[in-house]
Amino acid sequence: MEEQITEAVKKALGEAPERKFVESIEMAFTIKDVDLKNPTNRIEENVRLPHGRGKKISVAMFAEAEMATKAKAAGIVVIDPNKIEDLGGDRQKARKLARKHDFFLSEVPHMATIGRFLGIVLGPRGKMPRPVPPNVDPGMIAEGLSNTAIIRSRDKITFHTIVGARSQTEVHISENAFEMWKRVTSKLERGADNIRSLYIKTSMGPAIKVEVLN
Repeated sequence: MEEQITEAVKKALGEAPERKFVESIEMAFTIKDVDLKNPTNRIEENVRLPHGRGKKISVAMFAEAEMATKAKAAGIVVIDPNKIEDLGGDRQKARKLARKHDFFLSEVPHMATIGRFLGIVLGPRGKMPRPVPPNVDPGMIAEGLSNTAIIRSRDKITFHTIVGARSQTEVHISENAFEMWKRVTSKLERGADNIRSLYIKTSMGPAIKVEVLN
């Protein structure tokens, strides 16, 4: 499949017109013969891309006192935990917050409050915060997330994720995409046989079909 994915990446880059911004590279799977009504069959993976996402990400953290200071020093956006309830009461503001940041972190004591007031907004988007214990540097977690892509099927047979950015080389994008392919198929009972179709595209470019070898 490496060759097929590489060829699709090359075609996707070649057929997409240049933009005034750096487009993400997306990979879309459609699976078959999988009962997604059963939660245990759903795909939900954090995939470490070999060459990173190719674009800077935004990480926010619910923290205060010393942990907030550490987070700020690492370039993490700090959210005052005292504002969690207010955010939960303003759905529009909560959605805006969810769209603004790629990942969320939180000190452990605030996790229950976040789940209660913001879970309905962050949960479906796969953005519930990762808990950070007192002795862990949030900067290290944020650094790891800069190379991480999340792929989630929920109950849909078609789902997609980011595998890089147009600022990266064709080789690096292809290797990222192949890593994603391996992770997704490893979670399916019949591997590639459970893949109905696979496409690769830039954010605004044409979708290029990948020949799936079973």
